[in-house]
Amino acid sequence: MGNTIFELWSKYGYVYIDGLIGTLALSAITVSVVTVVGTILAIMKLSRIKVLDLLTTAYISLIRGTPILLQLYFFWLVLPRLLPITISDTASIIFALIIHASAYIAEVIRAGIQAVDKGQIEAARSLGLSQFNTTRKIILPQAVKNILPALGNEYISTLKQTSLASVFFVQELMTSYRTVQSATFLAVPSLIIVGVIYLMVTTVFAKDIDVFERRLDLNER
Repeated sequence: MGNTIFELWSKYGYVYIDGLIGTLALSAITVSVVTVVGTILAIMKLSRIKVLDLLTTAYISLIRGTPILLQLYFFWLVLPRLLPITISDTASIIFALIIHASAYIAEVIRAGIQAVDKGQIEAARSLGLSQFNTTRKIILPQAVKNILPALGNEYISTLKQTSLASVFFVQELMTSYRTVQSATFLAVPSLIIVGVIYLMVTTVFAKDIDVFERRLDLNER
């Protein structure tokens, strides 16, 4: 098995590397956008405007209550028909991943915001800060520290969920597995290679989150 894995990597390593680049690109785009969208949704859910709260709650309930693969199929099939321009499969899948992940990120950020001491918020408002500046300067910086571990877990989950893009033949790691497996009929060795790559990437990502969290703790001392 060991020799087979080594030979497979020697011959098809470039395929796995292309898949890794695709996975990292999908993850980077999705994580960047869902951080912004999730923050907006969290603020809307906490808004005193009842309509915004109801709309956000309905959106989050819908997304969290249906499987991600169903959502991917839905946007893959429907989005190209709704838009007046041609959209690629990759763009459709990225959009679906963003829609899915933003619902979970919104709940994480909402919990972090609600964990901030209300006394500090009241003090900021009494000093004349607007709601927007209070949120930007007082609430969000403290919320980040509260939610960082959970947020890191959601980011890692998002990275792993990009593997479902292989169902639609979008270039990423699991698509690389399917390509090599089809060419060699060596399913298990190819899966092991992909699994090791995923493990390495998620481990590095988790370590980066830990380092960032420790730096935040040091800055507060």
